[in-house]
Amino acid sequence: MGFVELLILAIGLSMDAFAVSICKGLAMKKAGLKEGAVCGAWFGGFQGLMPVIGFFLGTIFADAIRAVDHWVAFGLLAIIGINMLKEAFEKCDCCEEHDADLSAKTMFVMAVATSIDAMASGISMAMKGANIWIAVALIAGITFAMCTAGVKIGNIFGSRFEKKAQIAGGVILILLGLKILLEDLGVLPW
Repeated sequence: MGFVELLILAIGLSMDAFAVSICKGLAMKKAGLKEGAVCGAWFGGFQGLMPVIGFFLGTIFADAIRAVDHWVAFGLLAIIGINMLKEAFEKCDCCEEHDADLSAKTMFVMAVATSIDAMASGISMAMKGANIWIAVALIAGITFAMCTAGVKIGNIFGSRFEKKAQIAGGVILILLGLKILLEDLGVLPW
């Protein structure tokens, strides 16, 4: 995986946390930089930690599945993307589930829940030989920035962007998985 692919992956992975941050901002009477930074730190930290865990798990099993690693990477990214799309189109208003609580207990649960897909992407990165440290820096940094902004966006504009963010993230991850598959099958020359 090259830098551009890692950048696209980072943006796609950050979309769930961005959508939750928008909801957090929506629930707050007044959201400032401090509240945004708290959300950004929790979500960015876990989005950065989980790929490392997945990467090391993936390196353990990489030799055993090297012949089908492109299918595994495609499958994991497609499942994550499809799940994001499914969540975006469900009837419930996900912002109703979130409140303005920024306590460690609440933020820990939300950060873990939104970063499970990042762990799966770490497995894909191990199989594709990605530089995990560049990936982690991009994923954590982009997630931090988007979530910090997401709190303010939610506070100002409401839930208008939540569904669009999840749809964009899902499509990005599916397309990235498809690109990996088609490259390894020799269909794409890049």
